Amino acid sequence: MMISNTMKKTVLCGALLAAFCATGAVFAVPANTLPSFTQEAEELARLPGGGWLTLDKHGLRLFNAAGQEQDRIAVRAKQLDTRSDGNQVLAVFLEADTQRPLPVNVDVQAGKLVKLAPFPVPTFSVEASCLYLDAQQLAHLFLIGKDGQAEQWVMQGEQRSLVRKLALPPHAKHCRVDDGAQRLLVSEANMGVWAYDAESEGMGKREAVALRKPYGQLDGGAGALAVLPGGVAVLDGKADKLHLLAHQGGKWTAQPAQAVALNVRKGDSQLVLDKQSLLLRGKNGWQARPLKWSGKEETQPPVAIIAPQAQTEPMARQGDAADDPAIWLSPNPADARILGTNKKQGLLVYDLQGKQTQLLEVGRLNNVDVRQNIQLGGSKVDLAVATQRDDNSMMLFTINADGEVAEAGRFPTGLKSIYGMCLYQPASGGVEAFINDKDGTFQQYSIGLEGNKFSATLLRSFKVATQPEGCVADDANARLFLGEETRGIWTTSADAAKPDALAMVLPVGAQLTADVEGMAIYRQPGGAPNTGYLIVSSQGDSSYVVLDAQAPYKVRGRFKVGFNLPAGIDGTSETDGLDVTSANLGGAYAQGMLVIQDGYKRLPDGPQNFKYVAWGDVAKALKLQ
Repeated sequence: MMISNTMKKTVLCGALLAAFCATGAVFAVPANTLPSFTQEAEELARLPGGGWLTLDKHGLRLFNAAGQEQDRIAVRAKQLDTRSDGNQVLAVFLEADTQRPLPVNVDVQAGKLVKLAPFPVPTFSVEASCLYLDAQQLAHLFLIGKDGQAEQWVMQGEQRSLVRKLALPPHAKHCRVDDGAQRLLVSEANMGVWAYDAESEGMGKREAVALRKPYGQLDGGAGALAVLPGGVAVLDGKADKLHLLAHQGGKWTAQPAQAVALNVRKGDSQLVLDKQSLLLRGKNGWQARPLKWSGKEETQPPVAIIAPQAQTEPMARQGDAADDPAIWLSPNPADARILGTNKKQGLLVYDLQGKQTQLLEVGRLNNVDVRQNIQLGGSKVDLAVATQRDDNSMMLFTINADGEVAEAGRFPTGLKSIYGMCLYQPASGGVEAFINDKDGTFQQYSIGLEGNKFSATLLRSFKVATQPEGCVADDANARLFLGEETRGIWTTSADAAKPDALAMVLPVGAQLTADVEGMAIYRQPGGAPNTGYLIVSSQGDSSYVVLDAQAPYKVRGRFKVGFNLPAGIDGTSETDGLDVTSANLGGAYAQGMLVIQDGYKRLPDGPQNFKYVAWGDVAKALKLQ
């Protein structure tokens, strides 16, 4: 299900009103008297306009602000969570018998509950479930089992898709998601509260929020949760104390615990944020407790999100295998090929639909680049060059008119830990290769051809202070751009006969997050040599920076690659290499194509691959000319 940008987050079972999120004010008001019908509810949520959604022995029930029941779904259910968008509310609960998640559209204005397409019946016993609204405004559902099995699903329209599997703590009774912070909070009954990345792309991380004694302040572990702006409220395992924790400066800070004495069995507590109060369910029903809280809602920096058009077949090796792509153009645009390295196997070739057409098992290749129509030895050739990490050599491949790739030579470099590379095609003819080492060394070679034998001649060497990898040559302007992973983007002359000092283009900072990885240059067909865009992988935050490829190197924007659910394609993360072309490849790629390595394959989990992005989508999102 997709919900618009006006979505107001809800936490636990209750709606978090936008005014509360925005102000982060301190509230201290008398306890509210809850409507009598709510006392029958095991779980409840406040709705926009003052109505209520409750789960009790009669099922899911909808009440208006006057306390009149408007609709119900007769069902034995548990684990209610909601997200609201104006007068439309998405509610999800679990059928008690089958544990199948059932989404419901709550039309507050019409007073109707409308069942939506259910999720599949889980393959494990579900103890906790919670909703998450991502930056694309897609609704996700987390399901957590008693033994720690967990899954993340996404919904759009009638489609229900498994995003990934997770390993979470056993005995998790409660979970909730802070959408703005993209944080999944899980309550482990016998231990405490943990925070995880709710975003599926990337490896993710875990941090302790609050732990049981003697490791923390919780008595008997952790119970129910409620997300607060910039923090979380949690009941301890005995439901005797309420703990409020703020997330500031990357750390969790606890306020003094408050006694509540709910007198419920361990694991049976409920906690809901409602306007200016926390609602707690104990032995004698629900009670409202005034909330004193000054935290501010956490949000992620805004960034354009672009859906990929296609993806390649996955690698034949698990783990960190795919690394760097390169694009080869055919006289027939539909026959273009994508070359991609597999660091555990060799070189792969794909068509524009992502189908693998070739595999050259030549060892641990890292980076690859392509140049075409190269005048060498009295003839024109298309070449690919790659770095080979088994023997620290530079490998050459020829590409024929049908897009078939063949090994053509290996040349030792003398480097100790060969890494990245890129090709340069001077205006005077021929082709040259820049090769780098993890110690910062760069070598520049001229590639020659006599008869059927290629050669490589070292032209110059230079060095950067720390580890590089990605680089790209601007052939039209004889400039080399290179990435020093933890420092930023540099430029220098690509002409070995006219070397100049390295100049910083864009340092690591607000717009570029280490590691700095893949690079490519987009040049509009027929455009002047002093125009074009440099695209760089900002690996640390799984985004891509687009800047002018000429001084003063103005940053044009950033984007991420998200879900294309109708096509069953996930986004990209922790990208190593990328390549771009401005050639009209037809269809969605009329303005060119961007190919991006994906560090974590989701939807569902699988080996790494490459994603195809239409350059027209990038240009539209960033308002490029």
